Amino acid sequence: MQPLNSFNNMATSKPFVSPSFSYETLEETLDIKPKGEEMCIGIPKETSFNENRIALTPEAVGVIIANGHTVNIETNAGVGANYSDKDYSEAGAKIIYDKKEIFNCSTIVKSAPVSEADCELLKPNTYIISPIHLAVMKKNILEKMMEKRITALSFENLKDASGHNPIVRSMSEIAGSAVMLVAGQYLSNANNGKGVLVGGISGIPPTKVIIIGAGIVGEYAARTALAMGASVKIFDNSIYRLKRLQNNIGGRLWTSVIEPKILGKQLKTCDVAIGALSGAAGRTPVVVSEEMVSNMRPGSVIVDVSIDHGGCFETSMVTTHEKPVFRKYDVIHYCVPNIPSGFARTASQAISNVLTALLLETADDGGIDNVIWYKINIRSGIYLFKGSLTNIHLSERFDLKYTDLNLLIASRR
Repeated sequence: MQPLNSFNNMATSKPFVSPSFSYETLEETLDIKPKGEEMCIGIPKETSFNENRIALTPEAVGVIIANGHTVNIETNAGVGANYSDKDYSEAGAKIIYDKKEIFNCSTIVKSAPVSEADCELLKPNTYIISPIHLAVMKKNILEKMMEKRITALSFENLKDASGHNPIVRSMSEIAGSAVMLVAGQYLSNANNGKGVLVGGISGIPPTKVIIIGAGIVGEYAARTALAMGASVKIFDNSIYRLKRLQNNIGGRLWTSVIEPKILGKQLKTCDVAIGALSGAAGRTPVVVSEEMVSNMRPGSVIVDVSIDHGGCFETSMVTTHEKPVFRKYDVIHYCVPNIPSGFARTASQAISNVLTALLLETADDGGIDNVIWYKINIRSGIYLFKGSLTNIHLSERFDLKYTDLNLLIASRR
Protein backbone atom coordinates (compact mmCIF):
# COMPACT_ATOMS: atom_id res chain seq x y z
CA MET A 1 0.00 0.00 0.00
CA GLN A 2 1.37 3.40 -1.03
CA PRO A 3 1.80 6.07 1.61
CA LEU A 4 -0.48 9.09 1.55
CA ASN A 5 2.31 11.53 0.60
CA SER A 6 2.91 9.63 -2.67
CA PHE A 7 -0.65 10.47 -3.80
CA ASN A 8 -0.05 14.09 -2.92
CA ASN A 9 3.13 14.08 -5.04
CA MET A 10 1.17 12.61 -8.00
CA ALA A 11 -1.59 15.21 -7.68
CA THR A 12 0.91 18.11 -7.61
CA SER A 13 3.16 16.81 -10.40
CA LYS A 14 3.14 18.80 -13.65
CA PRO A 15 1.90 17.25 -16.94
CA PHE A 16 4.72 15.90 -19.07
CA VAL A 17 4.89 16.68 -22.82
CA SER A 18 7.12 14.37 -24.78
CA PRO A 19 9.31 16.02 -27.46
CA SER A 20 8.73 12.99 -29.66
CA PHE A 21 5.18 14.19 -30.42
CA SER A 22 4.47 16.89 -33.00
CA TYR A 23 1.33 19.05 -32.66
CA GLU A 24 -0.33 20.75 -35.64
CA THR A 25 -3.49 22.83 -35.97
CA LEU A 26 -6.19 21.35 -38.19
CA GLU A 27 -7.99 23.27 -40.93
CA GLU A 28 -11.49 24.38 -40.05
CA THR A 29 -14.12 22.77 -42.30
CA LEU A 30 -16.55 25.42 -43.54
CA ASP A 31 -20.09 24.81 -44.83
CA ILE A 32 -19.72 26.05 -48.40
CA LYS A 33 -22.86 26.80 -50.42
CA PRO A 34 -23.24 24.66 -53.54
CA LYS A 35 -23.47 26.17 -56.97
CA GLY A 36 -26.90 27.20 -58.25
CA GLU A 37 -29.16 24.93 -60.23
CA GLU A 38 -31.36 25.54 -63.25
CA MET A 39 -35.06 25.37 -62.40
CA CYS A 40 -38.02 24.28 -64.53
CA ILE A 41 -41.12 26.08 -63.22
CA GLY A 42 -44.68 25.11 -64.22
CA ILE A 43 -47.75 27.35 -63.78
CA PRO A 44 -51.10 25.55 -64.30
CA LYS A 45 -54.40 27.29 -64.99
CA GLU A 46 -56.57 27.42 -61.87
CA THR A 47 -60.08 25.98 -62.19
CA SER A 48 -61.30 26.02 -58.58
CA PHE A 49 -61.94 28.26 -55.56
CA ASN A 50 -63.12 31.24 -57.68
CA GLU A 51 -59.43 31.83 -58.33
CA ASN A 52 -58.52 34.60 -60.78
CA ARG A 53 -54.99 35.30 -59.54
CA ILE A 54 -51.79 33.93 -61.03
CA ALA A 55 -48.66 33.40 -58.94
CA LEU A 56 -46.15 34.93 -61.39
CA THR A 57 -46.72 37.96 -63.63
CA PRO A 58 -45.14 38.23 -67.12
CA GLU A 59 -42.61 40.73 -65.73
CA ALA A 60 -41.56 38.24 -63.03
CA VAL A 61 -41.36 35.42 -65.59
CA GLY A 62 -39.04 37.60 -67.70
CA VAL A 63 -36.70 38.11 -64.73
CA ILE A 64 -36.66 34.38 -63.92
CA ILE A 65 -35.92 33.41 -67.52
CA ALA A 66 -33.18 36.07 -67.75
CA ASN A 67 -31.51 34.28 -64.82
CA GLY A 68 -31.25 31.08 -66.86
CA HIS A 69 -34.38 29.20 -65.81
CA THR A 70 -37.32 27.70 -67.75
CA VAL A 71 -40.98 28.66 -67.24
CA ASN A 72 -43.86 26.64 -68.70
CA ILE A 73 -47.35 28.09 -68.38
CA GLU A 74 -50.68 26.54 -69.28
CA THR A 75 -52.64 28.40 -71.94
CA ASN A 76 -55.01 31.09 -70.57
CA ALA A 77 -53.61 30.69 -67.03
CA GLY A 78 -53.34 34.47 -66.66
CA VAL A 79 -56.69 35.44 -68.20
CA GLY A 80 -58.35 36.03 -64.80
CA ALA A 81 -55.75 38.70 -64.02
CA ASN A 82 -55.93 40.10 -67.57
CA TYR A 83 -52.61 38.65 -68.69
CA SER A 84 -52.66 37.01 -72.13
CA ASP A 85 -50.62 34.11 -73.49
CA LYS A 86 -48.89 36.69 -75.69
CA ASP A 87 -47.72 38.60 -72.60
CA TYR A 88 -46.08 35.45 -71.25
CA SER A 89 -44.63 34.25 -74.55
CA GLU A 90 -43.02 37.66 -75.09
CA ALA A 91 -41.49 37.35 -71.61
CA GLY A 92 -39.90 34.08 -72.75
CA ALA A 93 -42.29 31.50 -71.26
CA LYS A 94 -43.36 28.40 -73.15
CA ILE A 95 -47.15 28.15 -73.56
CA ILE A 96 -48.40 24.59 -72.85
CA TYR A 97 -51.76 23.30 -74.09
CA ASP A 98 -51.75 19.98 -72.19
CA LYS A 99 -52.11 20.30 -68.40
CA LYS A 100 -50.27 16.99 -67.87
CA GLU A 101 -47.15 18.46 -69.46
CA ILE A 102 -47.12 21.33 -66.95
CA PHE A 103 -46.80 18.83 -64.11
CA ASN A 104 -43.63 17.38 -65.64
CA CYS A 105 -41.81 20.46 -64.28
CA SER A 106 -39.76 19.98 -61.12
CA THR A 107 -41.29 23.08 -59.48
CA ILE A 108 -45.03 23.89 -59.60
CA VAL A 109 -46.32 27.33 -58.58
CA LYS A 110 -50.08 27.72 -57.94
CA SER A 111 -52.32 30.52 -56.68
CA ALA A 112 -55.01 28.08 -55.44
CA PRO A 113 -54.64 25.10 -53.09
CA VAL A 114 -53.67 21.69 -54.44
CA SER A 115 -56.81 19.90 -55.64
CA GLU A 116 -57.55 16.19 -56.05
CA ALA A 117 -57.17 16.59 -59.82
CA ASP A 118 -53.74 18.16 -59.29
CA CYS A 119 -52.70 15.22 -57.07
CA GLU A 120 -53.35 12.77 -59.89
CA LEU A 121 -51.01 14.72 -62.20
CA LEU A 122 -48.21 15.45 -59.70
CA LYS A 123 -44.94 13.63 -60.37
CA PRO A 124 -42.93 12.12 -57.47
CA ASN A 125 -40.42 14.42 -55.71
CA THR A 126 -42.00 17.61 -57.12
CA TYR A 127 -41.57 20.92 -55.22
CA ILE A 128 -44.87 22.82 -55.06
CA ILE A 129 -45.66 26.35 -53.83
CA SER A 130 -49.34 27.15 -53.16
CA PRO A 131 -51.82 28.21 -50.46
CA ILE A 132 -53.16 25.53 -48.07
CA HIS A 133 -56.62 26.93 -47.17
CA LEU A 134 -57.09 24.80 -44.05
CA ALA A 135 -60.88 25.08 -44.31
CA VAL A 136 -60.94 23.09 -47.56
CA MET A 137 -57.87 20.86 -47.13
CA LYS A 138 -58.71 17.13 -47.25
CA LYS A 139 -56.87 14.22 -45.66
CA ASN A 140 -56.76 12.17 -48.88
CA ILE A 141 -55.01 15.04 -50.74
CA LEU A 142 -52.30 15.17 -48.06
CA GLU A 143 -51.89 11.39 -48.11
CA LYS A 144 -51.48 11.32 -51.90
CA MET A 145 -48.86 14.07 -51.71
CA MET A 146 -47.04 12.16 -48.98
CA GLU A 147 -47.04 8.99 -51.10
CA LYS A 148 -45.41 10.91 -53.97
CA ARG A 149 -42.74 12.34 -51.64
CA ILE A 150 -43.77 15.93 -52.42
CA THR A 151 -42.05 18.94 -50.86
CA ALA A 152 -44.68 21.67 -50.36
CA LEU A 153 -44.51 25.29 -49.19
CA SER A 154 -47.63 27.27 -48.20
CA PHE A 155 -48.36 30.95 -48.84
CA GLU A 156 -49.98 31.36 -45.42
CA ASN A 157 -46.99 30.24 -43.35
CA LEU A 158 -44.12 31.57 -45.46
CA LYS A 159 -42.09 34.14 -43.50
CA ASP A 160 -39.51 36.68 -44.62
CA ALA A 161 -36.24 37.49 -42.88
CA SER A 162 -38.02 39.89 -40.49
CA GLY A 163 -40.40 37.15 -39.31
CA HIS A 164 -43.52 38.50 -41.04
CA ASN A 165 -45.83 36.69 -43.47
CA PRO A 166 -45.40 38.80 -46.63
CA ILE A 167 -48.09 37.20 -48.84
CA VAL A 168 -50.71 37.06 -46.07
CA ARG A 169 -50.03 40.70 -45.21
CA SER A 170 -50.33 41.80 -48.85
CA MET A 171 -53.62 39.92 -49.31
CA SER A 172 -54.94 41.38 -46.03
CA GLU A 173 -54.03 44.90 -47.19
CA ILE A 174 -55.90 44.32 -50.47
CA ALA A 175 -58.94 42.86 -48.68
CA GLY A 176 -59.02 45.71 -46.16
CA SER A 177 -58.78 48.40 -48.82
CA ALA A 178 -61.36 46.62 -51.01
CA VAL A 179 -64.12 46.20 -48.42
CA MET A 180 -65.01 49.89 -48.35
CA LEU A 181 -65.18 49.98 -52.15
CA VAL A 182 -67.46 46.93 -52.03
CA ALA A 183 -69.63 48.50 -49.31
CA GLY A 184 -69.92 51.75 -51.25
CA GLN A 185 -70.97 49.80 -54.32
CA TYR A 186 -73.85 48.05 -52.51
CA LEU A 187 -75.01 51.18 -50.71
CA SER A 188 -75.70 52.81 -54.09
CA ASN A 189 -79.02 52.71 -55.99
CA ALA A 190 -77.32 50.90 -58.87
CA ASN A 191 -77.22 47.74 -56.72
CA ASN A 192 -80.61 48.28 -55.02
CA GLY A 193 -78.95 49.84 -51.99
CA LYS A 194 -80.40 52.68 -49.95
CA GLY A 195 -78.63 55.33 -52.00
CA VAL A 196 -76.08 56.49 -49.46
CA LEU A 197 -72.67 57.86 -50.40
CA VAL A 198 -69.89 56.51 -48.20
CA GLY A 199 -68.41 59.48 -46.38
CA GLY A 200 -71.18 61.92 -47.19
CA ILE A 201 -70.69 65.60 -48.08
CA SER A 202 -70.68 68.97 -46.30
CA GLY A 203 -73.78 69.53 -44.22
CA ILE A 204 -74.69 65.83 -44.10
CA PRO A 205 -73.63 63.49 -41.27
CA PRO A 206 -70.90 61.02 -42.38
CA THR A 207 -71.64 57.39 -43.08
CA LYS A 208 -71.17 55.27 -39.95
CA VAL A 209 -68.82 52.28 -40.33
CA ILE A 210 -68.30 49.55 -37.72
CA ILE A 211 -65.15 47.41 -38.04
CA ILE A 212 -64.87 44.22 -35.96
CA GLY A 213 -61.20 43.25 -35.77
CA ALA A 214 -58.11 45.47 -35.51
CA GLY A 215 -55.65 43.36 -37.51
CA ILE A 216 -54.22 44.19 -40.94
CA VAL A 217 -57.63 43.91 -42.65
CA GLY A 218 -59.24 46.12 -40.01
CA GLU A 219 -56.45 48.68 -40.21
CA TYR A 220 -56.65 49.07 -43.99
CA ALA A 221 -60.45 49.12 -43.91
CA ALA A 222 -60.24 51.92 -41.32
CA ARG A 223 -57.69 53.84 -43.41
CA THR A 224 -59.89 53.65 -46.51
CA ALA A 225 -63.09 54.54 -44.63
CA LEU A 226 -61.45 57.55 -42.97
CA ALA A 227 -60.01 58.70 -46.30
CA MET A 228 -63.53 58.56 -47.77
CA GLY A 229 -64.84 60.71 -44.91
CA ALA A 230 -66.76 58.07 -42.97
CA SER A 231 -67.18 57.87 -39.20
CA VAL A 232 -65.30 54.76 -38.00
CA LYS A 233 -65.70 52.68 -34.83
CA ILE A 234 -63.45 49.68 -34.21
CA PHE A 235 -63.98 46.65 -31.97
CA ASP A 236 -61.37 44.08 -30.92
CA ASN A 237 -60.69 42.09 -27.74
CA SER A 238 -56.95 42.78 -27.97
CA ILE A 239 -56.00 46.11 -26.40
CA TYR A 240 -52.55 45.75 -27.98
CA ARG A 241 -54.03 45.53 -31.52
CA LEU A 242 -56.29 48.52 -30.86
CA LYS A 243 -53.30 50.58 -29.64
CA ARG A 244 -51.17 49.45 -32.59
CA LEU A 245 -53.91 50.43 -35.06
CA GLN A 246 -54.21 53.89 -33.50
CA ASN A 247 -50.43 54.36 -33.61
CA ASN A 248 -50.23 53.22 -37.25
CA ILE A 249 -53.05 55.49 -38.38
CA GLY A 250 -51.70 58.33 -36.27
CA GLY A 251 -54.86 59.60 -34.64
CA ARG A 252 -57.24 58.92 -31.79
CA LEU A 253 -60.02 56.60 -32.97
CA TRP A 254 -63.26 55.35 -31.39
CA THR A 255 -62.31 51.88 -30.12
CA SER A 256 -63.86 49.30 -27.82
CA VAL A 257 -63.43 45.72 -26.68
CA ILE A 258 -66.10 43.37 -28.07
CA GLU A 259 -68.86 43.76 -25.48
CA PRO A 260 -72.21 42.47 -26.87
CA LYS A 261 -74.41 45.30 -25.53
CA ILE A 262 -72.10 48.05 -26.82
CA LEU A 263 -71.61 46.27 -30.16
CA GLY A 264 -75.35 45.65 -30.59
CA LYS A 265 -76.13 49.31 -29.86
CA GLN A 266 -73.61 50.53 -32.44
CA LEU A 267 -74.79 48.07 -35.10
CA LYS A 268 -78.37 49.39 -34.80
CA THR A 269 -77.35 52.75 -36.26
CA CYS A 270 -74.50 51.85 -38.62
CA ASP A 271 -74.57 51.87 -42.43
CA VAL A 272 -71.68 49.42 -42.95
CA ALA A 273 -70.46 46.57 -40.71
CA ILE A 274 -67.20 44.84 -41.55
CA GLY A 275 -66.15 41.49 -40.05
CA ALA A 276 -62.35 41.42 -39.99
CA LEU A 277 -61.58 39.00 -37.17
CA SER A 278 -58.81 36.49 -37.80
CA GLY A 279 -59.26 32.76 -37.35
CA ALA A 280 -55.78 31.94 -36.10
CA ALA A 281 -57.03 29.16 -33.84
CA GLY A 282 -59.34 27.62 -36.43
CA ARG A 283 -62.87 28.90 -36.97
CA THR A 284 -63.50 32.60 -36.48
CA PRO A 285 -65.63 33.25 -33.36
CA VAL A 286 -69.21 34.39 -34.05
CA VAL A 287 -69.54 37.73 -32.24
CA VAL A 288 -72.62 39.18 -34.00
CA SER A 289 -75.80 37.22 -33.30
CA GLU A 290 -78.78 36.89 -35.64
CA GLU A 291 -80.78 39.12 -33.28
CA MET A 292 -78.18 41.90 -33.61
CA VAL A 293 -78.41 41.67 -37.42
CA SER A 294 -82.22 41.76 -37.32
CA ASN A 295 -82.04 45.08 -35.45
CA MET A 296 -79.81 46.73 -38.06
CA ARG A 297 -81.16 49.42 -40.41
CA PRO A 298 -82.82 48.16 -43.61
CA GLY A 299 -80.44 48.51 -46.57
CA SER A 300 -77.28 48.54 -44.45
CA VAL A 301 -74.36 46.44 -45.67
CA ILE A 302 -72.39 43.63 -43.98
CA VAL A 303 -69.03 42.66 -45.52
CA ASP A 304 -67.77 39.54 -43.72
CA VAL A 305 -64.09 39.17 -44.63
CA SER A 306 -63.83 36.46 -41.95
CA ILE A 307 -65.97 34.12 -44.08
CA ASP A 308 -62.71 32.42 -45.17
CA HIS A 309 -62.67 30.96 -41.65
CA GLY A 310 -66.41 30.57 -41.06
CA GLY A 311 -67.48 34.20 -40.57
CA CYS A 312 -68.06 36.32 -37.46
CA PHE A 313 -71.75 37.14 -38.23
CA GLU A 314 -74.27 34.42 -37.38
CA THR A 315 -76.24 35.18 -40.54
CA SER A 316 -73.24 34.87 -42.90
CA MET A 317 -73.27 32.26 -45.69
CA VAL A 318 -70.58 31.75 -48.31
CA THR A 319 -71.26 33.56 -51.62
CA THR A 320 -69.28 33.73 -54.88
CA HIS A 321 -67.82 36.43 -57.12
CA GLU A 322 -70.60 35.59 -59.63
CA LYS A 323 -73.38 36.01 -57.02
CA PRO A 324 -71.72 37.98 -54.22
CA VAL A 325 -74.65 39.16 -52.06
CA PHE A 326 -77.87 38.03 -50.42
CA ARG A 327 -80.38 39.81 -48.16
CA LYS A 328 -81.48 38.73 -44.71
CA TYR A 329 -83.64 40.97 -42.47
CA ASP A 330 -83.29 43.42 -45.40
CA VAL A 331 -79.56 43.71 -44.62
CA ILE A 332 -77.24 43.17 -47.61
CA HIS A 333 -74.61 40.48 -46.87
CA TYR A 334 -71.40 40.27 -48.93
CA CYS A 335 -69.66 37.01 -47.92
CA VAL A 336 -67.22 36.18 -50.72
CA PRO A 337 -64.14 34.19 -49.63
CA ASN A 338 -60.83 35.18 -51.15
CA ILE A 339 -61.73 38.85 -51.74
CA PRO A 340 -58.27 39.60 -53.24
CA SER A 341 -59.17 37.34 -56.18
CA GLY A 342 -61.73 39.99 -57.15
CA PHE A 343 -58.79 42.37 -57.64
CA ALA A 344 -56.71 39.71 -59.33
CA ARG A 345 -54.14 41.82 -61.14
CA THR A 346 -53.06 43.74 -58.04
CA ALA A 347 -53.09 40.54 -55.97
CA SER A 348 -51.05 38.67 -58.60
CA GLN A 349 -48.42 41.40 -58.60
CA ALA A 350 -48.19 41.27 -54.80
CA ILE A 351 -47.75 37.46 -54.75
CA SER A 352 -45.31 37.60 -57.65
CA ASN A 353 -43.09 40.13 -55.86
CA VAL A 354 -42.54 37.66 -53.01
CA LEU A 355 -42.27 34.44 -55.04
CA THR A 356 -39.84 35.81 -57.65
CA ALA A 357 -37.23 36.56 -55.00
CA LEU A 358 -37.89 33.21 -53.31
CA LEU A 359 -37.50 31.20 -56.54
CA LEU A 360 -34.28 32.99 -57.55
CA GLU A 361 -32.89 32.50 -54.05
CA THR A 362 -33.80 28.80 -54.18
CA ALA A 363 -32.00 28.39 -57.51
CA ASP A 364 -28.91 30.31 -56.33
CA ASP A 365 -28.63 28.11 -53.23
CA GLY A 366 -28.85 24.92 -55.30
CA GLY A 367 -32.45 23.86 -54.67
CA ILE A 368 -35.10 23.82 -51.96
CA ASP A 369 -33.16 21.30 -49.82
CA ASN A 370 -30.32 23.80 -49.50
CA VAL A 371 -32.34 26.99 -49.19
CA ILE A 372 -34.22 25.72 -46.12
CA TRP A 373 -30.86 24.76 -44.58
CA TYR A 374 -29.46 28.28 -45.02
CA LYS A 375 -32.70 30.29 -44.55
CA ILE A 376 -34.36 29.38 -41.26
CA ASN A 377 -37.35 31.69 -41.88
CA ILE A 378 -38.44 29.68 -44.95
CA ARG A 379 -38.77 26.51 -42.86
CA SER A 380 -42.00 27.84 -41.33
CA GLY A 381 -43.69 27.63 -44.75
CA ILE A 382 -42.75 23.99 -45.44
CA TYR A 383 -45.62 21.64 -44.53
CA LEU A 384 -44.39 18.61 -46.50
CA PHE A 385 -40.72 17.66 -46.96
CA LYS A 386 -39.94 14.68 -49.21
CA GLY A 387 -43.32 13.22 -48.27
CA SER A 388 -42.98 13.75 -44.49
CA LEU A 389 -45.63 15.93 -42.83
CA THR A 390 -43.87 18.77 -41.00
CA ASN A 391 -46.87 20.90 -39.98
CA ILE A 392 -48.09 20.05 -36.46
CA HIS A 393 -51.57 21.57 -37.00
CA LEU A 394 -52.25 19.44 -40.10
CA SER A 395 -50.89 16.41 -38.25
CA GLU A 396 -53.27 16.89 -35.32
CA ARG A 397 -56.25 17.70 -37.51
CA PHE A 398 -55.96 14.65 -39.78
CA ASP A 399 -54.26 12.28 -37.32
CA LEU A 400 -51.20 11.83 -39.54
CA LYS A 401 -47.60 11.24 -38.45
CA TYR A 402 -45.66 14.45 -37.72
CA THR A 403 -41.92 14.75 -38.30
CA ASP A 404 -39.82 17.72 -37.14
CA LEU A 405 -38.39 19.51 -40.19
CA ASN A 406 -35.21 20.55 -38.39
CA LEU A 407 -34.38 16.91 -37.65
CA LEU A 408 -35.14 15.89 -41.24
CA ILE A 409 -32.83 18.42 -42.85
CA ALA A 410 -30.09 17.91 -40.27
CA SER A 411 -30.08 14.18 -40.98
CA ARG A 412 -29.46 14.88 -44.67
CA ARG A 413 -26.38 17.08 -44.26
